[in-house]
Amino acid sequence: MHIWNGLQEVPAALGPTAVTIGNFDGVHLGHQHVLNQLVAAACEHDAASVAISFDPHPLQVHRPEDCPEMLTGVTEKMRRLQANGLEGLLMLHYTLDLAALTAEEFVRTYLVDALRAAVVVVGHDVRFGQGNSGTFETMVELGQRYGFSVVGVEDYSASTDRRCSSTWVREALREGDVTSACEVLGRPHSVLGTVVHGAARGRELGFPTANLGSDAEGMIPADGVYAGWFVDEHGKYWPAAISVGSNPTFDGIERVVESHVIDRPEEKIEDFDLYGQVVRVEFVQRLRGMVAYEGVEKLVEQMTQDVCDARDVLAQTWPGQVSQPSAASDSTAA
Repeated sequence: MHIWNGLQEVPAALGPTAVTIGNFDGVHLGHQHVLNQLVAAACEHDAASVAISFDPHPLQVHRPEDCPEMLTGVTEKMRRLQANGLEGLLMLHYTLDLAALTAEEFVRTYLVDALRAAVVVVGHDVRFGQGNSGTFETMVELGQRYGFSVVGVEDYSASTDRRCSSTWVREALREGDVTSACEVLGRPHSVLGTVVHGAARGRELGFPTANLGSDAEGMIPADGVYAGWFVDEHGKYWPAAISVGSNPTFDGIERVVESHVIDRPEEKIEDFDLYGQVVRVEFVQRLRGMVAYEGVEKLVEQMTQDVCDARDVLAQTWPGQVSQPSAASDSTAA
């Protein structure tokens, strides 16, 4: 996937393209539904599939106090967009100057002059341009004026009548319900970060852990113990029991994400040489909440049970399990 950070990086000879626009926070099943329609439209028009996205989130500029916690960082968002077949990504630095463009100025500058769009694929609730004045109907009118067609994509629902949304995923993660989050995302929720040195209490107790640093990208779910996957910098998946919290048994204060790799043959976790690696932690199922134990013995007993429970859960799934919507549904052309 080609990544262009601003207009100055877009090739002059680019085009024709099939374009969609959005924040794509989490790249959940609703986003994937749009991307599937985009790729299909690109094939139909013999065009390159391209998305326009923004960093930071527009609310961070306009009303930072109302800006939600991001489900994914930019790195993970790019990885997920590429995994869904996108050929190009135009990342725009969101500023007040960009926000001041009228709907027509935005379309003419980015979709027409820069990307030479042949078709635009968006949801019927799309908003763009100054004050979010541009609507789906506006896009259709501008398409007629500038020579591109518009495909409207209907909302996508997972296992219920509720539309898939980033808000739904955030609600689930705040409750520690990573199973529901997975249903909306179509894959386990993940956090990306650098492995740092911790207090080494896990190693002393016989459960060495890889700790993520404070630079971790992605929304961290509610405190508790989870079954999940630890993905090293080489892309190898390891089954893991994951602790999220502040270690109440030891009067911890700082919230940390710790992963104990299960059944690593022979070597100890420190032999992985993980320190400094950028890794990904995927949350599959919550096992329990965070509890302060009266003594180390009871804590070790519970940790032993956690590892057994995590092993049982992960034996019924597989790394990177994904459920994706079909490309052949719920769109209208204009």
